[in-house]
Formats: sequence, structure tokens, C-alpha cells
Amino acid sequence: MTSSSTVSRWTRSANPAHREHGTDRQAWRAYWEATALLRDRLEKQLKDEANLSLTDYNLLLLLKEAGGSMRMGELANRMVFAPSRITYRIKHLVERGYVTREVEGADRRGAVATITDAGRDCFRDAAQLHSAQVEELFLNRLQPGDAEVLLRVFEDVGCHLDTDS
Repeated sequence: MTSSSTVSRWTRSANPAHREHGTDRQAWRAYWEATALLRDRLEKQLKDEANLSLTDYNLLLLLKEAGGSMRMGELANRMVFAPSRITYRIKHLVERGYVTREVEGADRRGAVATITDAGRDCFRDAAQLHSAQVEELFLNRLQPGDAEVLLRVFEDVGCHLDTDS
């Protein structure tokens, strides 16, 4: 069998002759490039068919999973967003009627986002589309054992980064 440095592998490098050296660095580059393509494809199809961005889909998902409401700070934390960015995205969803935003507490510094019935309906339709996309574009590409490896790797990376921040 040939070494990994001589095996022809997929890359989007501007010059494949100058590709990363070593399987670990090639794996990182393939992950980085493939996930960019995957997110782009998921985003385009969600926008075209459900009129939702991937970010807005994820916000609605988190609100639904939280039982319908979540404090804005917690929402920003889970999305790994700055508070100003979450405020902007929630404002957009409020304008579309998918979310309400209400000030909370005596000091009125906190706010809670709540998914509306229209938001639930939009999310339900988008979730069906998104699930089919994930199946077609990602899950159908996995070989036996791949899912377990990916789960182990990204749970480990996620746990490390989540506790490191």
C-alpha cells in the first residue's frame, strides 16, 4: 500500500502539489473544506425552499428544544455568538413573526426569546427539508463505523473546547 503522502486525495487547494503533509493535517484540511461546502449547500437549499438561513434554523431549533423560550444570553452562548449578533438575528425573527422578545427581570437588563406558533410551523417544515438534506449530503456518504468515529472525535473536541472557554 502506498503512503498517505502519495495517495491521490480530494482537496480544494489552490495548488494540490503543495497540499498539507501528513494524514492528520490532510484530515484537518479535508474537514475544513468539506464542512464549508456542506454548510453552503445546506444554507442555499434552506433559503431557497424554506426561506430560512441555517443560523435562523438553528436558533429556532434551540428554542424548540428549550421548551419554547430561552434567555438571550444563554441563546448567544449556545450559538457561540456575541450578544449583539444574537440580538440582531432575534430581531430578524421577531420581524418575521417567528419569535417574540420580552424584557425580563426588575433591572430590565435580561430578555427572553420565545418561539411563536408561526415559528414552530416554519421550523417543522424546515426540519423536514434539513433532515432530508443531512441524509443525502452527509449520512449517505458514511461507511460502516464512520459515524462512531466521527461521534467519538467531535464529542472529544467539543467537550474540550466547551470546557476550555
